[in-house]
Amino acid sequence: MIRKACKQDTGQLAAIYNHYVVNTIVTFDLDPVTTEWMDNRIDDVTARHPFLVCEKDGRIVGYAYAAKWSEKRGYAHTAEITIYVAPHSVGKGHGSQLLSALLNQLREMGMRCLLAGIALPNPSSIALHEKFGFQKTARFPDIGVKFDKPVDVGYWRLQLQTDD
Repeated sequence: MIRKACKQDTGQLAAIYNHYVVNTIVTFDLDPVTTEWMDNRIDDVTARHPFLVCEKDGRIVGYAYAAKWSEKRGYAHTAEITIYVAPHSVGKGHGSQLLSALLNQLREMGMRCLLAGIALPNPSSIALHEKFGFQKTARFPDIGVKFDKPVDVGYWRLQLQTDD
């Protein structure tokens, strides 16, 4: 089931995210986050954009949201998306379910362009985004550091609407 995130989800959401913080290069947060941090993140995101969770058998197995790309008003119809799936649920289609639902909501909101930043290498994230039509737009070598090693970041872009 895909639904909106709520305050009761913060513990499970933080646990999913913290797995990636502690064990992977896919986020540049270096320290685990608290439930309070996640609660604030939900508030910040949902002030303007959707924050969705995928729930199965009463447990959250993943989440996705969109956030402002820039504070500048000319970017009001551009958003950056984020998706995380619980480690025990990777490869079971939850990322696709979340991304599909998120894209539908963003189209309905009138978003024009979506961006996805992906720490590299990350073939599963690239495959998920490209499955939905995202195209690689940029690569920034050595832009981040995780586990004392430089990490490249690529950006994938999806044009939802045009003036044509």
